[in-house]
Amino acid sequence: MQFLIFIAFTLIVGIVAYIATKNTNEQTEDGYFLGGRSLTGPVIAASLLLTNLSTEQLVGLNGSAYNEGILVMAWETLAAIAMVVTAVLLLPRYLKGGITTIPQFLERRYDTMTKSITSGLFLSGYVVVLLPIVLYSGAIALIGMFDLNNLFQMNQSQTLVLTVCSIGVIGSIYAIFGGLKAVAVSDTVNAIGLLVGGLMIPIFGLMYIGDGSMAAGIEALYANDPNKFKAMGASDSAVPFSTLFTGMVLVQLFYWGTNQAIIQRALGAKNLVEGQKGLILAAFIKILGPLIVVLPGLIAYYMFGDTLDASQADLSYGMLVNKVLPPVLLGFFAAVLFGAILSSFNSALNSSVTLFGLDIYKQYINKEASEKQVVRAGKGFGIGLAILSMVIAPTIANAPDGLFGYLQEINGCYTTPILTIILVGYLTKYVPAIAAKVAIVVGVILYSFSQFFLKDYVIDNGGEYPHFLHMMAILFVFNIGLMLLIGKLKPRAEAYVQNYTEQVDITPWKPVKLMGIIITVIVISTYFIFA
Repeated sequence: MQFLIFIAFTLIVGIVAYIATKNTNEQTEDGYFLGGRSLTGPVIAASLLLTNLSTEQLVGLNGSAYNEGILVMAWETLAAIAMVVTAVLLLPRYLKGGITTIPQFLERRYDTMTKSITSGLFLSGYVVVLLPIVLYSGAIALIGMFDLNNLFQMNQSQTLVLTVCSIGVIGSIYAIFGGLKAVAVSDTVNAIGLLVGGLMIPIFGLMYIGDGSMAAGIEALYANDPNKFKAMGASDSAVPFSTLFTGMVLVQLFYWGTNQAIIQRALGAKNLVEGQKGLILAAFIKILGPLIVVLPGLIAYYMFGDTLDASQADLSYGMLVNKVLPPVLLGFFAAVLFGAILSSFNSALNSSVTLFGLDIYKQYINKEASEKQVVRAGKGFGIGLAILSMVIAPTIANAPDGLFGYLQEINGCYTTPILTIILVGYLTKYVPAIAAKVAIVVGVILYSFSQFFLKDYVIDNGGEYPHFLHMMAILFVFNIGLMLLIGKLKPRAEAYVQNYTEQVDITPWKPVKLMGIIITVIVISTYFIFA
């Protein structure tokens, strides 16, 4: 029964996405890559949230909460402030320039080589890290939820390959053949289901441990271990409180303001008002994120703390779902979870197709390509990328423990350098292209040396090394200074001026700043409450 409900809900989402997108002209760049610049606020908000929320968060972040407590909520709550900054400062500039990709802005501000290097960094991060991890973590979640090894009478490796390929093929159909609008529409339907299903887990969990009373469940959680409810992380915790003012800010701003897979939803807005509405709505909902990706981890610790050690924390979410969710709802939640997996996969894949088609194929392979040829080339690249990701994903099973945290650290290799050149590009007029290229290369090299060579050396010799989020902030300041110094010594001949392409109306949403202040106050108040 659960499996039939899962199949039925998944088919419904596919049918809705097809009906909603069948009249979109996807032979043009705007039509395919940006949904015809027709996305509204609710669609943008839903797509942003579901693109972000997947099995890495549901499984990984709840696993971190199992070990560390609510202090890991920083990954969720501070995202709301980053969305506000993006809505108020970055999105108006993006839409004014009518850009389709972030590297396009870098080409206009600096030069073609800067754009190409950035696109290459984005693509390498997607194919080596993001896409395979989404496939692997999603497959593991579904295998455990449905006990697919027994269902298909296969061993773990065989079932893993089959599930990875199934997710990859379905996600590719959405992303490659449907374009951004198909991704966004399917995200909208799945986002509603994910919010409902995600909230069901802590509700049923609290009622389970509170003998039918959620209030009694919360009291039991707090009495079990009050330290789990302290939001101020110590210096040796996964998220030290001090990092909220250094690298955490940069990670969130990069992710929500410059990451192509995320910001592409807002770039597809029909106007600035809808784009800002989407980001602000997503920010309000994001504040509630810990209810879905942190609280279940605390409940799981209460229920399984005597049977699961710290190294097995990632198993806790699946065990909790199977323990507290009524069987009739298991199929629905699995379908919603499947939608979240697809969303992260097809969103990153769609962004990869966009980057390749516009920033590499049209720039270096066929400069005279028509829009139809660019879209076709992007689709072909997407198919190859999807296949490569499906090949890599099963090999992650052989990776060491703590992979999720390790990959967050790896992402710092390119997040800080890219954020640096984008912010300097917008905030200055005379910093030249050579400064951006130097900052990218130096940033990648220094961070890689710091985290994967120097850190091991210092720790092996009995020393203490700064948290990787602190190192991001240190290198960010260094890169900013380096770019400004080069700009002082060798400035551009002419000041950079951003032209208004008039592709969409950029009149701002009047309440956007007030809404941003309210969101910021709520986030800060949360930390006072749990101090």
